[in-house]
Amino acid sequence: MADIKVPVFSESVSEGTLLTWHKQPGEAVKRGDVLAEIETDKVVLEVTAQADGVLQSVAKNEGDTVLSEEVLGVMGDAGSAPAALAAKATEEETSGPIADEKSAGGTAVQPDSTGTQPAAQGAERREDLSPAVRKVVTENNLDVSQIPATGPRGNITKQDAVVASQGGSTDQGPQKAAAPASAKPAQPAPSAIIPSGPRTEQRVPMTRIRARIAERLKEVQNSAALLTTFNEVNMQPSMDLRKKYQDQFVAKHGVKLGFMSLFVRAATEALKAFPLVNASIDGKDIIYHGFYDVGIAVASERGLVVPILRDTDGMGLATIEKEIAGYAAKARSGKLTMDDMSGGTFSITNGGTFGSMMSTPIINAPQSAILGMHNIIERPIAQNGQVVIAPMMYLALSYDHRIIDGKEAVQFLVMIKNLLEDPARMLLEL
Repeated sequence: MADIKVPVFSESVSEGTLLTWHKQPGEAVKRGDVLAEIETDKVVLEVTAQADGVLQSVAKNEGDTVLSEEVLGVMGDAGSAPAALAAKATEEETSGPIADEKSAGGTAVQPDSTGTQPAAQGAERREDLSPAVRKVVTENNLDVSQIPATGPRGNITKQDAVVASQGGSTDQGPQKAAAPASAKPAQPAPSAIIPSGPRTEQRVPMTRIRARIAERLKEVQNSAALLTTFNEVNMQPSMDLRKKYQDQFVAKHGVKLGFMSLFVRAATEALKAFPLVNASIDGKDIIYHGFYDVGIAVASERGLVVPILRDTDGMGLATIEKEIAGYAAKARSGKLTMDDMSGGTFSITNGGTFGSMMSTPIINAPQSAILGMHNIIERPIAQNGQVVIAPMMYLALSYDHRIIDGKEAVQFLVMIKNLLEDPARMLLEL
């Protein structure tokens, strides 16, 4: 027997929420299988099996708050599966609603003609129900066959069951079982669709990650003196470089040459020239960082995340592209770790991938500046006394005016513009 414990959280994370169990009590487990997922205010952590065996029992239900190294459940060896199931059956028989009715001297509830107990219709035949879902189904006398399933594997989640118990699109049968007098009052539904004729509203609680994002952004607005300066860059030289060497670049490095690596290199060179943009405030002190860790904002299903490229002054374009591709894949699959997103001295965000033409990004505290990229639009510009059509991009630099003056911010952004309009200077370190 071995305890299944919550992973050790970082110092800045105090607790998490158990999102889902991927295995059920009595189910065989292989080493490395994902047993459960825990969401913190930064990442979603996977709890994996350390050895082959059987999930004997769970101590926490989906939606419960968990602490670092807290016990989630118990694992047993492979031969203990029948015992676990037998123990569970015995427990249900001795402590379930039928047993309670018998012990009170009343008449036990009889099964209907289909052999199904009126409470939790069909629940006993559904092995995919988690303990939390089974509890809601049983307490509210729900027919599981009528509950719309929204889980990632087509399973019924606790939220699905709660919505159904509050009058969602499910058939709860002709009569709902009365709750015992000693039962705890029902908790507010985490998500409930409120009927209002053809118009509906839905109340959904923020995830921990979304709530933390909101909290941090509001803290920045309340504490920093935010200002944004703009410029525009002619992307034709960078596009020509990319087009000319793309095939050779892919053949040698196995990854495509994108614009982001050019921006990271340009930003790194500009950070070297303007150390205050790479600095941060701590109380009444300014901390100058002797390294260049650039965060790349990535949109994921759970919200905006900013993994960090470390020591970008020592990275070539190929290394940067590979790092970004790796982080993007991890973000899509929810595999980013706390270490991936810790630290950072400067950030870059690319709203252009979604069609943004201009924006004022918010800095990622405790950093002092963030560069905003936007979409590339062909526009008429004056060049060498002639009006020409060129692929232009607006750049935005949001910065903390408490330590960065307007002159430095403007010069920083102009340097990035100049490097991108003559990328050979950047690659030759001129």
